Amino acid sequence: MHEVATDQAFDARGRRHDDGVGDRPAPEPVIRQVPLTWRGLGLDTMASLLVESFARLGSRCFAARCQWPRLHPLNERALGAVTHHPLIMAESARQLALALEYGRPPGTVRARLEPVSVRLGLRLRSWPVERGGATDVDVRMSVSDLVTVAGRPVSHRVTAEFLHTGKSFGSCTMRFARPAGSAVPVEGAPLPGLLHPPAAAVGATADGDVMLARGPRGRLVTAPRDPGHPVLLAGRPARMPLLAVLEAGRQAVLLESGMTAAAVIGLRADVCAPVPSRGALIETSAEPGGSRFLVTASGRPAATGAVTLWSK
Repeated sequence: MHEVATDQAFDARGRRHDDGVGDRPAPEPVIRQVPLTWRGLGLDTMASLLVESFARLGSRCFAARCQWPRLHPLNERALGAVTHHPLIMAESARQLALALEYGRPPGTVRARLEPVSVRLGLRLRSWPVERGGATDVDVRMSVSDLVTVAGRPVSHRVTAEFLHTGKSFGSCTMRFARPAGSAVPVEGAPLPGLLHPPAAAVGATADGDVMLARGPRGRLVTAPRDPGHPVLLAGRPARMPLLAVLEAGRQAVLLESGMTAAAVIGLRADVCAPVPSRGALIETSAEPGGSRFLVTASGRPAATGAVTLWSK
């Protein structure tokens, strides 16, 4: 049974309030344990659910257990050992943040926040490799930078440390805020002759995971081969969610640098405006230790990010 324990606004003290009082005690937290279901978290399928259990340890501290299936859509289909895709860690953090809202008392209006910024740090030597059916992952999570208006959260940050067999192998920091707007920039007519790179060239497992293509002038643009990707583009959205933007940036950097997915030790992305699923321009620039990427839509910056690469 998937369960969660949390309170009405994540903690009992120390939050910022819209009345200008920054550190006054709040009412005692209401802690509830409710079934954690894939429908409750807004997921498309039961197979998408990565969080197995979730509990509050302190005012802003939580512990969780996740299960990463060997046959996750982002993972490679290998007969032997399988290395989990780094975005599974980011998706786990996103689901844990959703669980905070899901555990609020019945009748409470949910904040409807969405991730707008993400940072991933990977420890390659301790990164889990799965040879069986699934990998059990322990998570320590904290909530910070909580801002409320009229008692409702309008933004917050979650920081999660991931452990396997007691050893830390990665961390993820994700910031959530109200949607900047639902309007999607209008792009021109689709460019003819878009060429999708091979999956291996962008560090993807299958052709359906490729998130970009190269136009006639050699420029890279967002153009998912699977517009309804079950993890990155569930529901066929007109604009790219944060993790899809991060994956598009990762693929662009690997394609332009010629490095492999195994060289990635850090990822970050910040979305400042809606990114259309098709036609947004992706540019990369090399820097010491990796590359930066910039996503523009209708000639305006929509997202930025970076990929840190390990090399001997």
